[in-house]
Amino acid sequence: MCNYCGCREFPAIGRLSAEHEAIANAAGRLRGAARAGGPGTLAALDALLALLMPHIATEEDGLFAELRAEGSLIEAVAKLCAEHDDIHGVLGRVDRADPDWPAVLAALDRLHRHIDNEEHGLFPAAVIALPVPAWDRITPAAEAAR
Repeated sequence: MCNYCGCREFPAIGRLSAEHEAIANAAGRLRGAARAGGPGTLAALDALLALLMPHIATEEDGLFAELRAEGSLIEAVAKLCAEHDDIHGVLGRVDRADPDWPAVLAALDRLHRHIDNEEHGLFPAAVIALPVPAWDRITPAAEAAR
């Protein structure tokens, strides 16, 4: 996760980054379970989804909404939202009777790249792009979602 630019000092970014860490750890557990084919694989998937869904909502309804309104990162936000849809589309629609674990593993690879793009691209850019009033709106929304 990003630690070099200081963007984690912004409470909303700090929270999203902490969630990224938890999501990455849960994705790692799912990856290991899927490769091993153990009985806890679906539970690991459910644990990841339980972290992922509220995180996506917080990003899209808070930070991403402010970035769309500001206007300079609209294409980046659209790409990240499409990635949210793609990744959740795979993970959220796993056939529990006959899971397609290779597709899940591929989605986890995309999730890893997605988090990296947010941590090292969007988050630092957002700190530069958004004015203070935008952060004042984002921070209470992020704290309320806790």
